[in-house]
Amino acid sequence: MSNYTHAGDDALRVSVLSEALLYIQRFTGRRIVIKYGGAAMAHTELRAAVFRDLALLACVGVQPVVVHGGGLEINQWLKRLAIPAEFRDGLRVTGPATMDVVEMVLVGRVNKQIVNGLNQLGARAVGLSGSDGRLVEARLWGNGSHGLVGDVARINPEVLEPLLEKGYVPVISSVAATPDDGRTHNINADTVAGELAAALEAEKLILLTDTPGILRDRSDPGSLIRELRLSEARQLIADGVVTGGMTPKTECCIRALAQGVTAAHIIDGRVPHALLLEIFTNVGIGTMVEGRSASCDKPTGYPDAVASKGVVN
Repeated sequence: MSNYTHAGDDALRVSVLSEALLYIQRFTGRRIVIKYGGAAMAHTELRAAVFRDLALLACVGVQPVVVHGGGLEINQWLKRLAIPAEFRDGLRVTGPATMDVVEMVLVGRVNKQIVNGLNQLGARAVGLSGSDGRLVEARLWGNGSHGLVGDVARINPEVLEPLLEKGYVPVISSVAATPDDGRTHNINADTVAGELAAALEAEKLILLTDTPGILRDRSDPGSLIRELRLSEARQLIADGVVTGGMTPKTECCIRALAQGVTAAHIIDGRVPHALLLEIFTNVGIGTMVEGRSASCDKPTGYPDAVASKGVVN
């Protein structure tokens, strides 16, 4: 009985690899921007799974670009330094002292932890902030009532091109300076990831979150919406189905898709290997929002499910 069990396990592994091959072939050389944060960053086992997923993507020829936050560690350091943490309208109020901590944590600690983790697995990761090479040019968010909270004024992706062409994995922290005065601002990582995906003409934008995806009923995880068109995503916001913290994430996807990104995904980072499950399997695990028709030029021999996941030319 034991031998039959092992044979069944091996057959399942081979089946999974065979299914993944279709997607690997399709996405080789394509760019995928991944926003990394939440539980996937906070828990050791989930963090290790994300690092392995990213290393595998790079190994098979996909070009992942990682944008990260780090709110939990920022809060820990603010507490150590007796600096009050204040949030308003869902945003961190960022005075000069808080901005110093944000920059120290995101650029000096979290970024290098991710880079080192990927390098240990054989990926060649390079850490950057939005300020490096003016990759991200910031502008003050709103009327300045939240301090040094920024928005994306412009993306200059030229600094990333030689890195991607040579197989490096850029890891980007979501802080950037305003061009006029050089002051560093704290920018929402989802926003940076979405704008960067558009500027890089990425195949996919993937947001790792602490929810299963977009739900028709927030109290029912079984109401997950697996696929949406761009117009349907807009309507869900208008109808109040998408509310709370899911609203800015969905709006981030909408904006990226409107600028040419093929598909955007909101997936549950609490699931081990969520990235590979979403990218390399027929069904996926989260919500995919498509920016254009999935009926275009499906490669010969690909199952219908491949086209339904936004694998288009």
